[in-house]
Amino acid sequence: MNQLLQTVGQYWWLIFVFGGTVGGAVKGIGVANERRIERRQERFRLKQQTKVAIAQANAQYQTDVETQRRDVSKSVGRHDEVDARWFSYELDPVTLLDTPMMTDMREPLTADFHRAKHRADLLRPGNPETMLGNVQAQVEYREAVHAYVIAFEIAEAEAKRRRRSGFGLEEQERLVRAQRLLRLAMDEGATPQERQSAYRRAHKELDGLLVLPDRAVAEIERKIAGAIGA
Repeated sequence: MNQLLQTVGQYWWLIFVFGGTVGGAVKGIGVANERRIERRQERFRLKQQTKVAIAQANAQYQTDVETQRRDVSKSVGRHDEVDARWFSYELDPVTLLDTPMMTDMREPLTADFHRAKHRADLLRPGNPETMLGNVQAQVEYREAVHAYVIAFEIAEAEAKRRRRSGFGLEEQERLVRAQRLLRLAMDEGATPQERQSAYRRAHKELDGLLVLPDRAVAEIERKIAGAIGA
C-alpha cells in the first residue's frame, strides 16, 4: 500500500494531463446514453402514432363502407318502390286499360320510361354487398334509378291526364268493352264458361289496338286457369 501511495505521489501531475480527457469521455458516454434514450422514446412515439393512424384509417374505412351500404340500400329501395308502382299496372289489366298509354311504346314518354327501367334493372346488383368499394358502379346505379323514377312519374302523370283520349271514339268503346270483359274473366263468381268466353272476347277487342304486358296476360290466365283449359 505504501509503495502504491508513493507511486501515485510521484506521478500526481498526470491527473492534470489526462483529467480533461477522462472527464470528456465520461461526459461523452452520458450524452450517448441520453441520445439512445431519446431514440428509443422517438421510436416508441412513432409506433404509437402509427397504431393510432391505422386505427383511425380502419374506423374511417368502416364508416365509408357503412355509408356506401346505406346509399346502395337506398337506391335499391327506390328501385323497388317504382317497380311496385309499375307492377300495379302490369298485373292489373283492368286498371291498365284506364291508362293505356303506360304500355303504348309509340308514345315517347312511355318509351323513355321503359328504357330507363331497363337500364336501372341492368345496373341493379344481384347482391348489394358486391357494389361496396366500387364508387363508379354505385354512382351509375343511383343515377339510373333516379332517371327511372323521374321517367315513370312523368309517364304516369301524362297517362292519367290523357286516359283514353289518344284513341278515337270507336277505339275507346272497344277499350271499355275489353275492360268490362276482363273484369268478368277474373270474376271468381262467374262460371268457367263465362270466364273463358269473356277472356276470348276481350282479347279480340284489344287485337290491333293494345298489347297487354306478358305479366298481365299471365295474371289473367292464372286467375282463370280452370276456365282457360276447359
